[in-house]
Amino acid sequence: MAVTHKLIQTISVTAGAGQASIEFTSIPQTYTDLKIVLSVRSTSAATSLDVAFNGSTASFTNKFLQSSGSAVSSGSLARYAGLVTGTDQTAIVFANCEIYIPNYSGSTNKSFSGDAVQENNGTYSYASIVANLWSNTAAITQITFTNTTGNLAQYSSASLYGILKS
Repeated sequence: MAVTHKLIQTISVTAGAGQASIEFTSIPQTYTDLKIVLSVRSTSAATSLDVAFNGSTASFTNKFLQSSGSAVSSGSLARYAGLVTGTDQTAIVFANCEIYIPNYSGSTNKSFSGDAVQENNGTYSYASIVANLWSNTAAITQITFTNTTGNLAQYSSASLYGILKS
């Protein structure tokens, strides 16, 4: 089975003060799945990346597993999609996240998964994996990413890919 990735859009934060969110709108419904690759940093302390679909922040559930290299934790944060490096960490370091959304245009609830890494210049590092469910049958036409505190810092970016399976 051949899998084809096509870049739909890349968004970069250009404002020096950052911006509140990164948002993909008018997502075409011509692909099988979506993949989003993010490089993000906060204008405040380290935090987490939240996701919303079609403007909705309701009906999200998840489970995550996170490790700092010396300790492991797990839990549930409703719209958690990954990690965000903050001002309390090395200035030039960004967290990296990848999110995969299968069957985003189908008429069933939407599951999606993600993995993220974050490090502080060798002092420590974090890795997380997350499994999510948006209990809504609407096709996903808009995706918004925010962090829990502060803005997404200048040079944060996100790329949205459409995936065709033939």
